[in-house]
Amino acid sequence: MNETLRVIAQRYSCRDFKDEMPSDEKLRAITEAAIQAPSGMNRQAWRVILVKDKELMHDLETEGMSFLKNMEDKTMYNRIMDRGGKLFYNAPCMIVVPIDPTQYGPALIDCGILCENIVLAASSLGIANIMCGFTGLAFASELRSEEFSKRLKFPKGYAFGCSVLLGYANTTRSPHEPDQDKIIVIE
Repeated sequence: MNETLRVIAQRYSCRDFKDEMPSDEKLRAITEAAIQAPSGMNRQAWRVILVKDKELMHDLETEGMSFLKNMEDKTMYNRIMDRGGKLFYNAPCMIVVPIDPTQYGPALIDCGILCENIVLAASSLGIANIMCGFTGLAFASELRSEEFSKRLKFPKGYAFGCSVLLGYANTTRSPHEPDQDKIIVIE
């Protein structure tokens, strides 16, 4: 098996991070892998924002947990509470990817491709990771959305697309078992 396929096969979503920041060199390599992602018609309707500011991450997490707690259906809130009550699983840093909502469909696809580059690059460097849509909960209220967009330096008019949490695993797990029944071959 070649190195790329090995990284894909061994990658898992980390939900338990150490309080240890990856080196700037590794974080730079990950962000550079992100911007090498292809995009439809080369629009690049995204930005890559590396967040190492613990206070900002705490504020995003607190706002997201507040949103979940105030939902009528408490299923997601209870699930996060059962996992330790942290949306970001104590990750020391994250990459937030805002997108141009005027190109919503293509921008979301491109955002997903970019985030896959991030998680595979991180995994190849020994950095645990998880794609995290929960960050978007912090943008649910218009007022907080504007505040967080400014604090994260989103380009004017951009909206939250996705995020990836990064750090070193406190505990590791095996990757999910691939379901071969999901593959359909048409000949």
